[in-house]
Formats: sequence, structure tokens, C-alpha cells
Amino acid sequence: MTPWNMTSLQISTFLLVGIPGLEDFHFWFAFPFCSMYIVALVGNCTILFIIKTEQSLHEPMHLFLSLLAITDLILSTCTIPKMLGIFWFNSSEINFEACLVQMFFIHSFSAMESGILLAMAFDRYVAICQPLRHSSILTNQTIVRIALALATRGVILVMPFIFLVKRLSLCKSNVILHSYCEHMALVKLACGDVTVNIVYGLFVAFFVVGFDIIFITMSYIMILRSVLSLPSNKARLKAFHTCGSHICVILMFYIPGLFTFLTHRFGHQVAPHIHILLANSYLLVPPMMNPIVYGVKTQQIRARVLKLFLWHRI
Repeated sequence: MTPWNMTSLQISTFLLVGIPGLEDFHFWFAFPFCSMYIVALVGNCTILFIIKTEQSLHEPMHLFLSLLAITDLILSTCTIPKMLGIFWFNSSEINFEACLVQMFFIHSFSAMESGILLAMAFDRYVAICQPLRHSSILTNQTIVRIALALATRGVILVMPFIFLVKRLSLCKSNVILHSYCEHMALVKLACGDVTVNIVYGLFVAFFVVGFDIIFITMSYIMILRSVLSLPSNKARLKAFHTCGSHICVILMFYIPGLFTFLTHRFGHQVAPHIHILLANSYLLVPPMMNPIVYGVKTQQIRARVLKLFLWHRI
């Protein structure tokens, strides 16, 4: 598969490389990726089923966890099936419209997931720092408004990417050195000035991730101050335990995401296969690990899973 120069400025089909430099190993890479996707599907569907059927779990923390599970399911499903097609069946072609749709879903739902992590941090802050007002602040109506606001933010901020890509003269090549359609991967195919795309991409990244990380950090600083002021060690450990799973999820989402973002723009010395492997893990690891982390660390969910498992064995 080699790049080819375009005489026309209109591209109807792209070729997704997969993992540049490791094409000979695509068949074997597909097995762990497929396994991770299956775990993500089963885990997140199980979380949704348990929260829906267990009345005691209809509280803010678990409702936000449901939103996180839905986002993870969509985020992984819009990328992994095509990725497996590339690895197993050499189905690397993707038409221009499908590529734009995939790009939109990836970026918009990534922004939504970041916002959900912020909402969960706010929930932990209210539960620990203002426990008597928790039920009055985070009502079901408020949670619905938060979910709609996060969805609207993701759509409004990411929608311009489609028009910004359409205005580009993508005439260098039709080969995308990636496993999925991503804004900067498409920008690299452009012949003309891409300043607007780069500036707007930086603005969206810093507005979403920067805003969310700042307020998540502020929430946990206030949580830490409140926890350290608790009179007993048992109370402090319990408070830390309720935040532990959320902190793990935050780290799994932001660390590979920030690495991918920075590598696209500044990490020209990073080997392409390392970059793409981490970019793939950014869309695979959080959806797979989030239900596992919450299933292990949340007592109510863990007990319900065990109850389901034992019931089926009987």
C-alpha cells in the first residue's frame, strides 16, 4: 500500500494503514484488541443492566457511571470493528463521509467522557464536603441537565471540525497513517494552509481537557482538605476509598489521551507505531477497564454481579 498523488482535490476514499511499520503483525494484534473490545462490551452492558434493575443504585454516582458506560460503548464501537477489519481482512478502505462521521463520533464522545469525569468529580465533592445537601443539589433533573449540557458541548465544539476538513485540499495522499479517522491525521494530508484547523484543534483541546482537568483538580483539592479534617482514620479511609476508583478512571483516560494529542502536534521524534498503539489504547483501555474498576471497588455493584453469577450457577 503506497501513497499516491492526487490530481483532484476531492477524495472519495481513504486507506487506513492500521499500525504503521507493523503491518506484518496486524493479524496477531487483532486478537488482544478483539478481546479488549469484548470485555468492554460485556462489562459496560453489565454495569448498565445492574444499575437499571437495582433500585438502590439509582443515585447520582451510579447514574453518572451509566452515562460513562454508554459513552464508552459508543466510543469503542465506532472504531474497533473497522480496526479489526483492517487487521484481519485488510479492509482498509473508508469513504470520505464515513471517515468524517467516525472522526465526529470519536472527538465528540471523547469530549463527553471528559465532561462526565468532571461531573463525577463534582458528585464526589458534594457527597464528601456537603453530604447533607447532596440529594438536594444533584437531583435527577439536575443530572439530566448536566448530561444534555455535556452532549451539547461535545457536538457544538466538534461539529466545526467537519467543515474545517471539508474546506481543505487533501491532495498529498489518500493514505491515513492511523487505525481510525482522526482530525490531525486528516490535516496531515492537506496541501494548503492548515493554520485554522490547528488553532481550532488546540482551542477545543485546551477548552475541554484544560477546563475539565482544572475543575477536577480543584474538586479533589477540596475533597482532600475535607477528608484530612475528619476525626477518625476509618472515616478518612472510607472517603478515600469512594474516590479511588474515580481517580483510576481519570488517569486511564487522560494520560494516553494527552500523550496522543501532544505527539500529533509536537512529538515528531516518537516512532509512528508507538504513537498509534497508544492512540488505539486510548479508545480501548478506558472502555475495558472502567467497568472492571467500578465493579471491583464499588461494593453495591460487586455484590450484584456476584449475586447474578451465583444465581446463574444455581
